[in-house]
Order: sequence, then structure tokens, then C-alpha cells
Amino acid sequence: MAIEVNGKTIETDENGNLVNPQDWNEDVAKKLAAEEDIELTQEHWDVLEYLREEYLNNNNNQPMERQINKDMGKRWGKKISSKDLYKLFPKAPSKQGNKVAGLPFVARKGGY
Repeated sequence: MAIEVNGKTIETDENGNLVNPQDWNEDVAKKLAAEEDIELTQEHWDVLEYLREEYLNNNNNQPMERQINKDMGKRWGKKISSKDLYKLFPKAPSKQGNKVAGLPFVARKGGY
């Protein structure tokens, strides 16, 4: 499978996740988000940045939802709930978020 972004073909796996996370950029994120019916806001970008930092700078870590909640609450300076993140990524922040962030598919269940 593949997606087209700015005239470039970018390979995806059977789940629609990028094969190579290095192919990701803002335009790719917008394309992946549009395919998921998500209009990206600053909060989306914050989560995407966090997920990419964890993966690229922390030994390919793909945090579960509880950890995403805790860490995003720290970043945003307020307590957040799973509902807050599911409003951003209705098909699961740790799965749909990783997809839009250009990261590999996560096969595990939920996040607790």
C-alpha cells in the first residue's frame, strides 16, 4: 500500500501506517489525518510530537494510553482524561495517534 503526498509515493503497511517513520513530515501527517477524518489542531500536534519523541528518542517506545494521558497532562499543565484524548483520536490515541504520527502499528489492546 502507499499514499501520495506532494507528488511523492510513501509506502504504508496493511494498516495504513508508514513503513519508514523517517518519511513523515507535516504534510504526511495532514494526509494521514484526513484519511482518518481528523482535522489537526494544536492539541493533535502536541500529541503527535510527543509520540514521535518517545519513539525516536526513547528506544522505539510506543506508550500506552495511561502514559500518554499522564505525559500530556504534564505538557498541558492540567489533568486530562482518556475522554480528552479520545476526542482527538477516536480510534485510540495509542493506535490512531501513532498512525498519524507516522509510527508503526501497535497490535496491543488499549492502554491500562
